[in-house]
Amino acid sequence: MAQRGIQPDSAKFCCSICLDLLKDPVTIPCGHSYCMSCIKDCWDGEEHKEIYSCPQCRRTFTPRPVLEKNTMFAELLEEMKKMGLQAAPPDLCYAGPGDVACDFCSGRKLKALKSCLACLASYCEQHLQPHYDSAPFKKHKLVEATVKLQENICSHHDEVMKIFCRTDQQCICYLCSMDEHKGHDTVSAAAERTERQEELGLSRQKIQQRIQDTEKDVKVLQQEVEAISRSADKAVEDSEEIFTELIHLLEKRRSDMKQQIRSQQEEEVSRAEEVEEKLKQEIAELRRKDAELEQLSHTQDHIHFLQKYPSLSCLSESTHSPSINIRPLSYFEDVTAAVSELRDKLQELLSEERSKISLTATGVDVLLSQPEPKTRAEFLQYSCHITLDPNTAHPRLSLSEENRKITRMTNGHSYPSHSDRFTRWCQVLSRESLTGRCYWEVKWKGRVHIAVSYKDISRTGEGVACGFGYSDKSWSLICYNRNRHFRHNNIETEIPLPVSSRVGVYLDHRAGVLSFYNVSETMTLLHRVQTTFTQPLHAGLCLFDDGAIAEFCELK
Repeated sequence: MAQRGIQPDSAKFCCSICLDLLKDPVTIPCGHSYCMSCIKDCWDGEEHKEIYSCPQCRRTFTPRPVLEKNTMFAELLEEMKKMGLQAAPPDLCYAGPGDVACDFCSGRKLKALKSCLACLASYCEQHLQPHYDSAPFKKHKLVEATVKLQENICSHHDEVMKIFCRTDQQCICYLCSMDEHKGHDTVSAAAERTERQEELGLSRQKIQQRIQDTEKDVKVLQQEVEAISRSADKAVEDSEEIFTELIHLLEKRRSDMKQQIRSQQEEEVSRAEEVEEKLKQEIAELRRKDAELEQLSHTQDHIHFLQKYPSLSCLSESTHSPSINIRPLSYFEDVTAAVSELRDKLQELLSEERSKISLTATGVDVLLSQPEPKTRAEFLQYSCHITLDPNTAHPRLSLSEENRKITRMTNGHSYPSHSDRFTRWCQVLSRESLTGRCYWEVKWKGRVHIAVSYKDISRTGEGVACGFGYSDKSWSLICYNRNRHFRHNNIETEIPLPVSSRVGVYLDHRAGVLSFYNVSETMTLLHRVQTTFTQPLHAGLCLFDDGAIAEFCELK
Protein backbone atom coordinates (compact mmCIF):
# COMPACT_ATOMS: atom_id res chain seq x y z
CA MET A 1 0.00 0.00 0.00
CA ALA A 2 1.28 3.47 -0.82
CA GLN A 3 2.61 5.46 2.10
CA ARG A 4 0.63 8.50 3.18
CA GLY A 5 2.12 11.78 1.85
CA ILE A 6 3.29 10.29 -1.47
CA GLN A 7 1.04 11.22 -4.44
CA PRO A 8 0.96 8.25 -6.82
CA ASP A 9 0.60 8.56 -10.63
CA SER A 10 -3.19 8.79 -10.97
CA ALA A 11 -3.02 7.76 -14.65
CA LYS A 12 -2.16 4.20 -13.55
CA PHE A 13 -5.52 3.96 -11.78
CA CYS A 14 -7.61 5.37 -14.66
CA CYS A 15 -9.78 3.37 -17.02
CA SER A 16 -8.43 3.79 -20.56
CA ILE A 17 -11.99 3.77 -21.89
CA CYS A 18 -13.68 6.49 -19.81
CA LEU A 19 -10.35 8.10 -18.73
CA ASP A 20 -11.68 8.41 -15.18
CA LEU A 21 -10.67 6.60 -11.95
CA LEU A 22 -11.63 2.96 -12.04
CA LYS A 23 -15.09 2.12 -10.71
CA ASP A 24 -15.81 -1.54 -9.81
CA PRO A 25 -12.45 -2.52 -11.38
CA VAL A 26 -12.18 -5.79 -13.29
CA THR A 27 -8.98 -7.31 -14.64
CA ILE A 28 -9.22 -9.28 -17.92
CA PRO A 29 -6.88 -12.20 -18.81
CA CYS A 30 -4.24 -9.99 -20.46
CA GLY A 31 -3.76 -8.09 -17.16
CA HIS A 32 -5.34 -4.74 -18.09
CA SER A 33 -8.03 -3.33 -15.82
CA TYR A 34 -11.21 -1.44 -16.67
CA CYS A 35 -14.40 -0.22 -15.09
CA MET A 36 -16.90 -3.08 -15.02
CA SER A 37 -19.51 -1.06 -16.95
CA CYS A 38 -16.99 0.27 -19.52
CA ILE A 39 -15.62 -3.12 -20.62
CA LYS A 40 -19.12 -4.63 -20.62
CA ASP A 41 -20.41 -1.85 -22.88
CA CYS A 42 -17.36 -2.27 -25.11
CA TRP A 43 -17.86 -6.01 -25.52
CA ASP A 44 -21.64 -5.75 -25.78
CA GLY A 45 -21.02 -3.79 -28.96
CA GLU A 46 -19.14 -6.83 -30.31
CA GLU A 47 -21.91 -9.35 -29.61
CA HIS A 48 -22.11 -10.20 -33.30
CA LYS A 49 -18.47 -11.30 -33.17
CA GLU A 50 -17.08 -14.55 -31.80
CA ILE A 51 -13.73 -13.01 -30.74
CA TYR A 52 -13.35 -10.33 -28.03
CA SER A 53 -10.28 -8.09 -27.66
CA CYS A 54 -8.56 -5.85 -25.13
CA PRO A 55 -9.02 -2.16 -26.05
CA GLN A 56 -5.34 -1.47 -25.12
CA CYS A 57 -3.19 -4.39 -26.25
CA ARG A 58 -5.69 -5.87 -28.73
CA ARG A 59 -5.14 -9.37 -27.37
CA THR A 60 -8.10 -11.55 -28.35
CA PHE A 61 -10.15 -13.96 -26.23
CA THR A 62 -12.50 -16.80 -27.13
CA PRO A 63 -14.99 -17.27 -25.59
CA ARG A 64 -15.92 -13.97 -23.91
CA PRO A 65 -14.13 -13.79 -20.53
CA VAL A 66 -16.27 -13.82 -17.40
CA LEU A 67 -15.96 -10.44 -15.63
CA GLU A 68 -15.48 -10.43 -11.87
CA LYS A 69 -14.70 -7.48 -9.63
CA ASN A 70 -11.02 -7.18 -8.59
CA THR A 71 -11.62 -6.82 -4.86
CA MET A 72 -8.00 -6.05 -3.95
CA PHE A 73 -7.75 -3.35 -6.65
CA ALA A 74 -11.04 -1.85 -5.50
CA GLU A 75 -9.88 -1.65 -1.89
CA LEU A 76 -6.56 -0.11 -2.98
CA LEU A 77 -8.48 2.56 -4.97
CA GLU A 78 -10.62 3.38 -1.96
CA GLU A 79 -7.49 3.91 0.14
CA MET A 80 -5.95 6.06 -2.59
CA LYS A 81 -9.08 8.20 -2.83
CA LYS A 82 -8.85 8.88 0.91
CA MET A 83 -5.28 10.11 0.27
CA GLY A 84 -6.58 12.58 -2.35
CA LEU A 85 -6.07 10.55 -5.52
CA GLN A 86 -7.75 12.24 -8.46
CA ALA A 87 -8.16 11.41 -12.14
CA ALA A 88 -5.48 12.60 -14.52
CA PRO A 89 -6.14 15.98 -16.20
CA PRO A 90 -7.67 15.64 -19.67
CA ASP A 91 -4.54 16.93 -21.41
CA LEU A 92 -2.49 14.11 -19.84
CA CYS A 93 -4.75 11.43 -21.28
CA TYR A 94 -3.17 8.57 -23.12
CA ALA A 95 -3.51 8.41 -26.90
CA GLY A 96 -6.30 6.09 -27.98
CA PRO A 97 -7.35 4.74 -31.36
CA GLY A 98 -7.55 7.58 -33.88
CA ASP A 99 -5.54 9.99 -31.69
CA VAL A 100 -2.12 11.42 -32.58
CA ALA A 101 0.49 10.14 -30.09
CA CYS A 102 3.34 12.21 -28.66
CA ASP A 103 6.61 11.29 -30.41
CA PHE A 104 8.71 11.98 -27.30
CA CYS A 105 6.80 10.02 -24.65
CA SER A 106 8.51 6.79 -23.60
CA GLY A 107 6.43 3.74 -22.76
CA ARG A 108 2.73 4.40 -23.04
CA LYS A 109 2.37 7.61 -25.07
CA LEU A 110 0.17 10.54 -24.18
CA LYS A 111 -2.14 12.24 -26.64
CA ALA A 112 -0.40 14.94 -28.69
CA LEU A 113 -1.74 18.49 -28.64
CA LYS A 114 0.36 20.07 -31.40
CA SER A 115 2.56 19.07 -34.34
CA CYS A 116 5.64 21.06 -35.37
CA LEU A 117 6.19 21.56 -39.12
CA ALA A 118 9.87 22.34 -38.49
CA CYS A 119 10.64 19.37 -36.23
CA LEU A 120 8.16 17.14 -38.07
CA ALA A 121 7.11 15.72 -34.71
CA SER A 122 4.02 15.77 -32.47
CA TYR A 123 4.10 16.71 -28.77
CA CYS A 124 1.97 16.28 -25.66
CA GLU A 125 1.59 19.30 -23.37
CA GLN A 126 4.64 18.38 -21.29
CA HIS A 127 7.02 17.87 -24.23
CA LEU A 128 5.56 20.84 -26.11
CA GLN A 129 6.64 23.31 -23.41
CA PRO A 130 10.15 23.98 -24.88
CA HIS A 131 8.51 25.35 -28.01
CA TYR A 132 6.93 28.04 -25.83
CA ASP A 133 9.90 28.67 -23.52
CA SER A 134 13.02 28.33 -25.73
CA ALA A 135 13.80 31.15 -28.20
CA PRO A 136 15.03 28.89 -31.08
CA PHE A 137 11.80 26.83 -30.91
CA LYS A 138 9.52 29.87 -30.90
CA LYS A 139 10.15 30.34 -34.63
CA HIS A 140 8.80 26.85 -35.40
CA LYS A 141 5.38 26.55 -36.95
CA LEU A 142 2.91 24.71 -34.69
CA VAL A 143 -0.34 23.25 -36.03
CA GLU A 144 -3.07 21.04 -34.65
CA ALA A 145 -1.82 17.51 -34.05
CA THR A 146 -1.71 15.58 -37.34
CA VAL A 147 -0.41 12.23 -38.59
CA LYS A 148 0.45 13.67 -42.05
CA LEU A 149 3.84 15.13 -41.10
CA GLN A 150 5.73 12.65 -43.28
CA GLU A 151 4.13 14.19 -46.34
CA ASN A 152 6.48 17.15 -45.78
CA ILE A 153 9.58 14.92 -46.19
CA CYS A 154 11.18 14.49 -49.63
CA SER A 155 11.01 10.81 -50.54
CA HIS A 156 14.33 11.05 -52.44
CA HIS A 157 16.51 12.97 -49.98
CA ASP A 158 14.72 12.66 -46.61
CA GLU A 159 14.83 16.45 -46.31
CA VAL A 160 12.03 18.83 -45.38
CA MET A 161 10.34 20.22 -48.50
CA LYS A 162 10.36 24.01 -48.25
CA ILE A 163 10.53 24.91 -51.96
CA PHE A 164 7.81 24.85 -54.63
CA CYS A 165 8.71 24.11 -58.26
CA ARG A 166 6.33 26.08 -60.48
CA THR A 167 7.63 24.34 -63.59
CA ASP A 168 6.54 20.90 -62.36
CA GLN A 169 3.89 22.17 -59.92
CA GLN A 170 5.19 20.20 -56.93
CA CYS A 171 6.89 20.70 -53.55
CA ILE A 172 10.60 19.86 -53.37
CA CYS A 173 13.53 20.09 -50.97
CA TYR A 174 16.62 22.25 -51.47
CA LEU A 175 18.61 19.24 -52.80
CA CYS A 176 15.94 18.66 -55.45
CA SER A 177 16.33 22.29 -56.59
CA MET A 178 20.01 21.62 -57.29
CA ASP A 179 19.41 18.24 -58.91
CA GLU A 180 16.49 17.21 -61.19
CA HIS A 181 14.76 20.57 -60.77
CA LYS A 182 17.85 22.65 -61.53
CA GLY A 183 17.01 25.65 -63.72
CA HIS A 184 13.29 25.39 -63.00
CA ASP A 185 11.14 28.26 -61.81
CA THR A 186 11.24 27.76 -58.04
CA VAL A 187 10.07 29.84 -55.08
CA SER A 188 9.73 29.24 -51.38
CA ALA A 189 6.71 27.26 -50.30
CA ALA A 190 5.69 30.25 -48.15
CA ALA A 191 5.76 32.64 -51.15
CA GLU A 192 3.75 30.20 -53.28
CA ARG A 193 1.30 29.76 -50.43
CA THR A 194 0.82 33.54 -50.19
CA GLU A 195 0.04 33.76 -53.90
CA ARG A 196 -2.22 30.72 -53.83
CA GLN A 197 -3.89 32.11 -50.71
CA GLU A 198 -5.00 35.12 -52.74
CA GLU A 199 -6.29 32.80 -55.47
CA LEU A 200 -8.02 30.76 -52.79
CA GLY A 201 -9.80 33.90 -51.61
CA LEU A 202 -11.02 34.60 -55.15
CA SER A 203 -12.05 30.97 -55.55
CA ARG A 204 -13.99 31.13 -52.31
CA GLN A 205 -15.72 34.30 -53.48
CA LYS A 206 -16.73 32.55 -56.70
CA ILE A 207 -17.89 29.48 -54.79
CA GLN A 208 -19.85 31.59 -52.31
CA GLN A 209 -21.40 33.53 -55.21
CA ARG A 210 -22.35 30.26 -56.88
CA ILE A 211 -23.76 29.01 -53.58
CA GLN A 212 -25.89 32.15 -53.35
CA ASP A 213 -27.01 31.84 -56.97
CA THR A 214 -27.76 28.14 -56.53
CA GLU A 215 -29.63 28.79 -53.29
CA LYS A 216 -31.73 31.33 -55.18
CA ASP A 217 -32.38 28.70 -57.87
CA VAL A 218 -33.31 26.21 -55.16
CA LYS A 219 -35.67 28.74 -53.61
CA VAL A 220 -37.23 29.46 -57.01
CA LEU A 221 -37.52 25.73 -57.64
CA GLN A 222 -39.12 25.18 -54.24
CA GLN A 223 -41.60 27.96 -54.97
CA GLU A 224 -42.22 26.38 -58.36
CA VAL A 225 -42.82 22.99 -56.76
CA GLU A 226 -45.22 24.55 -54.26
CA ALA A 227 -47.02 26.35 -57.07
CA ILE A 228 -47.20 23.15 -59.12
CA SER A 229 -48.56 21.26 -56.12
CA ARG A 230 -51.16 23.93 -55.40
CA SER A 231 -52.15 24.07 -59.06
CA ALA A 232 -52.30 20.27 -59.29
CA ASP A 233 -54.42 20.01 -56.12
CA LYS A 234 -56.80 22.67 -57.46
CA ALA A 235 -56.94 20.97 -60.86
CA VAL A 236 -57.67 17.60 -59.25
CA GLU A 237 -60.39 19.15 -57.09
CA ASP A 238 -61.98 20.99 -60.03
CA SER A 239 -61.63 17.98 -62.32
CA GLU A 240 -63.28 15.73 -59.74
CA GLU A 241 -66.18 18.16 -59.48
CA ILE A 242 -66.54 18.47 -63.25
CA PHE A 243 -66.29 14.72 -63.85
CA THR A 244 -68.78 14.13 -61.04
CA GLU A 245 -71.19 16.49 -62.79
CA LEU A 246 -70.46 14.74 -66.09
CA ILE A 247 -71.10 11.34 -64.49
CA HIS A 248 -74.36 12.61 -62.97
CA LEU A 249 -75.34 13.98 -66.39
CA LEU A 250 -74.60 10.63 -68.03
CA GLU A 251 -76.44 8.79 -65.26
CA LYS A 252 -79.47 11.05 -65.76
CA ARG A 253 -79.30 10.58 -69.53
CA ARG A 254 -79.04 6.84 -69.04
CA SER A 255 -82.04 6.88 -66.67
CA ASP A 256 -84.05 9.05 -69.10
CA MET A 257 -83.13 6.79 -71.99
CA LYS A 258 -84.11 3.69 -70.01
CA GLN A 259 -87.40 5.27 -68.93
CA GLN A 260 -88.11 6.40 -72.49
CA ILE A 261 -87.46 2.92 -73.89
CA ARG A 262 -89.58 1.26 -71.20
CA SER A 263 -92.39 3.78 -71.71
CA GLN A 264 -92.36 3.21 -75.44
CA GLN A 265 -92.19 -0.53 -74.84
CA GLU A 266 -95.26 -0.34 -72.54
CA GLU A 267 -97.17 1.76 -75.08
CA GLU A 268 -96.39 -0.57 -77.96
CA VAL A 269 -97.13 -3.68 -75.93
CA SER A 270 -100.44 -2.22 -74.73
CA ARG A 271 -101.43 -1.38 -78.29
CA ALA A 272 -100.52 -4.86 -79.47
CA GLU A 273 -102.41 -6.49 -76.60
CA GLU A 274 -105.51 -4.37 -77.38
CA VAL A 275 -105.42 -5.43 -81.03
CA GLU A 276 -104.79 -9.02 -79.94
CA GLU A 277 -107.93 -8.98 -77.70
CA LYS A 278 -110.09 -7.65 -80.53
CA LEU A 279 -108.73 -10.30 -82.87
CA LYS A 280 -109.50 -13.02 -80.33
CA GLN A 281 -113.10 -11.73 -80.00
CA GLU A 282 -113.46 -11.70 -83.78
CA ILE A 283 -112.14 -15.26 -84.02
CA ALA A 284 -114.65 -16.38 -81.36
CA GLU A 285 -117.54 -14.74 -83.30
CA LEU A 286 -116.42 -16.30 -86.56
CA ARG A 287 -116.15 -19.74 -84.97
CA ARG A 288 -119.69 -19.36 -83.53
CA LYS A 289 -121.04 -18.45 -86.98
CA ASP A 290 -119.11 -21.31 -88.55
CA ALA A 291 -120.66 -23.76 -86.04
CA GLU A 292 -124.15 -22.46 -86.77
CA LEU A 293 -123.55 -22.72 -90.52
CA GLU A 294 -122.26 -26.23 -90.12
CA GLN A 295 -125.34 -27.16 -88.08
CA LEU A 296 -127.58 -25.49 -90.69
CA SER A 297 -125.87 -27.47 -93.43
CA HIS A 298 -127.14 -30.71 -91.91
CA THR A 299 -130.83 -29.69 -91.51
CA GLN A 300 -133.47 -31.61 -93.59
CA ASP A 301 -135.97 -28.77 -93.44
CA HIS A 302 -135.62 -26.76 -96.64
CA ILE A 303 -137.84 -23.95 -95.41
CA HIS A 304 -135.81 -23.56 -92.20
CA PHE A 305 -132.54 -23.58 -94.16
CA LEU A 306 -133.73 -20.85 -96.54
CA GLN A 307 -135.03 -18.67 -93.71
CA LYS A 308 -131.82 -18.88 -91.57
CA TYR A 309 -129.11 -18.84 -94.23
CA PRO A 310 -129.31 -15.17 -95.23
CA SER A 311 -128.73 -13.96 -91.66
CA LEU A 312 -126.00 -16.47 -90.93
CA SER A 313 -124.07 -16.00 -94.17
CA CYS A 314 -123.79 -12.22 -93.74
CA LEU A 315 -120.37 -11.41 -92.20
CA SER A 316 -119.66 -8.12 -90.41
CA GLU A 317 -116.73 -5.93 -91.48
CA SER A 318 -113.37 -6.78 -89.85
CA THR A 319 -112.27 -4.32 -87.14
CA HIS A 320 -108.62 -4.35 -88.30
CA SER A 321 -106.70 -3.89 -91.50
CA PRO A 322 -106.29 -6.89 -93.82
CA SER A 323 -102.58 -7.18 -92.86
CA ILE A 324 -101.23 -6.17 -89.46
CA ASN A 325 -97.92 -4.19 -89.55
CA ILE A 326 -95.68 -6.52 -87.56
CA ARG A 327 -92.51 -4.62 -86.54
CA PRO A 328 -89.17 -6.50 -86.77
CA LEU A 329 -87.51 -7.85 -83.64
CA SER A 330 -84.74 -5.23 -84.06
CA TYR A 331 -87.21 -2.46 -83.23
CA PHE A 332 -84.85 -0.81 -80.67
CA GLU A 333 -81.56 -1.49 -82.46
CA ASP A 334 -81.52 2.06 -83.80
CA VAL A 335 -81.41 3.26 -80.17
CA THR A 336 -78.46 0.96 -79.43
CA ALA A 337 -76.67 2.22 -82.55
CA ALA A 338 -77.23 5.83 -81.51
CA VAL A 339 -75.89 5.20 -78.00
CA SER A 340 -72.87 3.35 -79.45
CA GLU A 341 -72.17 6.29 -81.76
CA LEU A 342 -72.41 8.64 -78.77
CA ARG A 343 -69.92 6.46 -76.86
CA ASP A 344 -67.43 6.47 -79.77
CA LYS A 345 -67.67 10.24 -80.17
CA LEU A 346 -67.21 10.73 -76.44
CA GLN A 347 -64.13 8.46 -76.43
CA GLU A 348 -62.62 10.34 -79.38
CA LEU A 349 -63.37 13.69 -77.75
CA LEU A 350 -61.86 12.59 -74.43
CA SER A 351 -58.75 11.28 -76.19
CA GLU A 352 -58.21 14.57 -78.03
CA GLU A 353 -58.91 16.67 -74.95
CA ARG A 354 -56.54 14.54 -72.87
CA SER A 355 -53.69 15.41 -75.25
CA LYS A 356 -54.59 19.11 -75.03
CA ILE A 357 -54.86 18.99 -71.24
CA SER A 358 -51.43 17.35 -70.94
CA LEU A 359 -49.92 20.29 -72.82
CA THR A 360 -51.33 22.88 -70.42
CA ALA A 361 -49.27 21.65 -67.45
CA THR A 362 -46.70 24.31 -66.57
CA GLY A 363 -43.17 22.90 -66.45
CA VAL A 364 -39.93 24.06 -64.84
CA ASP A 365 -37.83 23.75 -67.98
CA VAL A 366 -35.55 26.65 -67.04
CA LEU A 367 -34.11 24.79 -64.09
CA LEU A 368 -34.71 21.18 -65.13
CA SER A 369 -34.16 21.24 -68.91
CA GLN A 370 -32.02 18.41 -70.21
CA PRO A 371 -29.31 18.89 -72.84
CA GLU A 372 -30.02 17.84 -76.40
CA PRO A 373 -28.40 14.48 -77.33
CA LYS A 374 -25.12 14.56 -79.24
CA THR A 375 -24.38 11.04 -80.47
CA ARG A 376 -26.70 8.71 -82.34
CA ALA A 377 -26.70 6.33 -79.37
CA GLU A 378 -28.05 9.15 -77.19
CA PHE A 379 -30.73 10.01 -79.77
CA LEU A 380 -31.81 6.36 -79.98
CA GLN A 381 -32.83 6.50 -76.31
CA TYR A 382 -35.84 8.52 -77.49
CA SER A 383 -36.67 6.49 -80.62
CA CYS A 384 -40.37 5.98 -81.34
CA HIS A 385 -42.24 3.62 -83.68
CA ILE A 386 -44.19 5.60 -86.29
CA THR A 387 -46.79 4.28 -88.75
CA LEU A 388 -48.67 6.18 -91.45
CA ASP A 389 -52.42 6.77 -91.36
CA PRO A 390 -54.02 5.46 -94.60
CA ASN A 391 -57.02 7.74 -94.03
CA THR A 392 -54.74 10.77 -94.60
CA ALA A 393 -52.81 9.44 -97.63
CA HIS A 394 -53.26 11.16 -101.00
CA PRO A 395 -54.69 8.74 -103.60
CA ARG A 396 -51.40 8.71 -105.54
CA LEU A 397 -49.44 7.44 -102.53
CA SER A 398 -49.01 3.69 -102.10
CA LEU A 399 -48.41 2.47 -98.52
CA SER A 400 -46.37 -0.66 -97.74
CA GLU A 401 -44.10 -2.23 -95.10
CA GLU A 402 -46.89 -2.22 -92.53
CA ASN A 403 -47.73 1.41 -93.35
CA ARG A 404 -44.18 2.68 -92.72
CA LYS A 405 -43.19 3.24 -96.38
CA ILE A 406 -44.80 5.33 -99.15
CA THR A 407 -44.21 5.43 -102.90
CA ARG A 408 -45.65 7.97 -105.33
CA MET A 409 -47.51 6.23 -108.17
CA THR A 410 -48.49 7.52 -111.61
CA ASN A 411 -52.02 6.20 -111.20
CA GLY A 412 -54.05 6.80 -108.09
CA HIS A 413 -55.43 4.28 -105.59
CA SER A 414 -59.12 3.88 -104.97
CA TYR A 415 -58.97 4.85 -101.31
CA PRO A 416 -62.37 5.28 -99.62
CA SER A 417 -63.54 8.84 -99.11
CA HIS A 418 -62.44 10.31 -95.78
CA SER A 419 -62.48 13.78 -94.27
CA ASP A 420 -58.82 13.45 -93.16
CA ARG A 421 -57.47 12.66 -96.65
CA PHE A 422 -55.14 15.08 -98.46
CA THR A 423 -56.61 15.72 -101.92
CA ARG A 424 -54.23 18.28 -103.46
CA TRP A 425 -50.76 17.56 -102.06
CA CYS A 426 -49.25 14.05 -102.14
CA GLN A 427 -48.91 13.97 -98.37
CA VAL A 428 -49.59 11.65 -95.47
CA LEU A 429 -49.55 12.00 -91.67
CA SER A 430 -48.66 9.52 -88.94
CA ARG A 431 -51.26 7.74 -86.83
CA GLU A 432 -49.35 8.55 -83.67
CA SER A 433 -49.45 11.97 -82.05
CA LEU A 434 -46.03 13.10 -80.80
CA THR A 435 -45.40 14.78 -77.44
CA GLY A 436 -42.46 14.68 -75.04
CA ARG A 437 -39.04 13.75 -76.48
CA CYS A 438 -39.15 11.72 -79.70
CA TYR A 439 -36.64 10.64 -82.34
CA TRP A 440 -37.16 8.93 -85.70
CA GLU A 441 -35.24 8.44 -88.95
CA VAL A 442 -36.41 8.64 -92.58
CA LYS A 443 -34.79 7.09 -95.68
CA TRP A 444 -35.72 8.97 -98.84
CA LYS A 445 -35.24 8.99 -102.62
CA GLY A 446 -36.44 11.58 -105.13
CA ARG A 447 -37.88 14.92 -104.02
CA VAL A 448 -39.24 14.53 -100.53
CA HIS A 449 -40.50 16.78 -97.72
CA ILE A 450 -39.87 15.45 -94.18
CA ALA A 451 -42.24 17.30 -91.86
CA VAL A 452 -44.14 17.58 -88.63
CA SER A 453 -47.63 19.05 -88.48
CA TYR A 454 -50.61 19.74 -86.26
CA LYS A 455 -53.57 17.46 -86.92
CA ASP A 456 -55.86 20.37 -87.89
CA ILE A 457 -53.82 21.31 -90.98
CA SER A 458 -56.04 21.88 -94.04
CA ARG A 459 -56.61 18.78 -96.19
CA THR A 460 -58.35 20.18 -99.28
CA GLY A 461 -58.37 23.31 -101.42
CA GLU A 462 -56.48 24.76 -104.32
CA GLY A 463 -54.18 26.99 -102.25
CA VAL A 464 -50.86 26.13 -100.61
CA ALA A 465 -52.16 26.29 -97.02
CA CYS A 466 -52.54 22.51 -96.84
CA GLY A 467 -48.94 21.88 -97.99
CA PHE A 468 -46.31 21.09 -95.37
CA GLY A 469 -44.39 24.22 -94.40
CA TYR A 470 -46.75 26.70 -96.08
CA SER A 471 -48.64 27.65 -92.89
CA ASP A 472 -47.99 28.09 -89.19
CA LYS A 473 -49.35 24.58 -88.59
CA SER A 474 -46.42 22.61 -90.05
CA TRP A 475 -42.60 22.55 -90.35
CA SER A 476 -40.90 20.90 -93.34
CA LEU A 477 -37.38 19.96 -94.45
CA ILE A 478 -37.18 19.90 -98.28
CA CYS A 479 -34.81 17.13 -99.39
CA TYR A 480 -33.64 17.35 -102.99
CA ASN A 481 -30.22 17.22 -104.66
CA ARG A 482 -30.17 20.86 -105.76
CA ASN A 483 -32.85 22.25 -103.47
CA ARG A 484 -32.18 22.10 -99.75
CA HIS A 485 -34.47 24.30 -97.68
CA PHE A 486 -36.44 24.41 -94.50
CA ARG A 487 -39.92 25.92 -94.70
CA HIS A 488 -42.37 27.13 -92.04
CA ASN A 489 -45.28 29.56 -92.42
CA ASN A 490 -44.25 29.91 -96.11
CA ILE A 491 -40.82 31.26 -95.12
CA GLU A 492 -37.84 29.35 -96.57
CA THR A 493 -34.43 29.01 -94.94
CA GLU A 494 -31.58 27.67 -97.05
CA ILE A 495 -29.68 24.63 -95.75
CA PRO A 496 -25.93 25.03 -96.50
CA LEU A 497 -25.11 21.32 -96.14
CA PRO A 498 -26.09 18.49 -98.50
CA VAL A 499 -28.83 16.28 -97.03
CA SER A 500 -27.91 12.60 -96.72
CA SER A 501 -30.30 9.84 -97.80
CA ARG A 502 -31.06 9.14 -94.14
CA VAL A 503 -32.36 12.01 -92.00
CA GLY A 504 -32.88 11.94 -88.25
CA VAL A 505 -35.63 14.05 -86.68
CA TYR A 506 -35.49 14.98 -82.97
CA LEU A 507 -38.46 16.55 -81.21
CA ASP A 508 -38.59 17.88 -77.66
CA HIS A 509 -42.21 19.02 -77.62
CA ARG A 510 -42.15 20.53 -74.15
CA ALA A 511 -38.95 22.50 -74.77
CA GLY A 512 -40.17 23.58 -78.23
CA VAL A 513 -37.15 22.05 -80.03
CA LEU A 514 -37.30 20.48 -83.51
CA SER A 515 -33.99 19.40 -85.11
CA PHE A 516 -33.04 17.66 -88.35
CA TYR A 517 -29.77 15.72 -88.67
CA ASN A 518 -27.68 13.87 -91.22
CA VAL A 519 -27.48 10.47 -89.55
CA SER A 520 -23.99 9.29 -88.53
CA GLU A 521 -22.24 8.46 -85.27
CA THR A 522 -21.60 12.19 -84.71
CA MET A 523 -25.00 13.39 -86.08
CA THR A 524 -24.50 16.51 -88.28
CA LEU A 525 -27.11 19.20 -87.56
CA LEU A 526 -28.94 20.45 -90.67
CA HIS A 527 -31.48 22.79 -89.07
CA ARG A 528 -32.85 23.51 -85.62
CA VAL A 529 -36.09 25.22 -84.61
CA GLN A 530 -36.83 26.78 -81.23
CA THR A 531 -40.50 27.62 -80.80
CA THR A 532 -43.57 26.86 -78.68
CA PHE A 533 -45.78 23.97 -79.74
CA THR A 534 -49.43 24.43 -78.77
CA GLN A 535 -50.79 21.03 -79.93
CA PRO A 536 -49.56 17.45 -80.30
CA LEU A 537 -47.61 16.95 -83.52
CA HIS A 538 -47.77 14.26 -86.20
CA ALA A 539 -44.89 13.15 -88.43
CA GLY A 540 -45.53 13.90 -92.10
CA LEU A 541 -44.12 12.95 -95.52
CA CYS A 542 -44.70 14.58 -98.91
CA LEU A 543 -43.51 13.16 -102.28
CA PHE A 544 -43.20 15.44 -105.33
CA ASP A 545 -42.06 13.09 -108.13
CA ASP A 546 -43.47 9.83 -109.48
CA GLY A 547 -41.28 7.02 -108.16
CA ALA A 548 -40.15 9.02 -105.10
CA ILE A 549 -39.90 6.91 -101.93
CA ALA A 550 -39.79 7.66 -98.21
CA GLU A 551 -39.73 5.22 -95.31
CA PHE A 552 -39.59 5.37 -91.51
CA CYS A 553 -36.60 3.28 -90.41
CA GLU A 554 -36.71 0.52 -87.82
CA LEU A 555 -34.50 1.71 -84.97
CA LYS A 556 -32.79 -0.69 -82.54
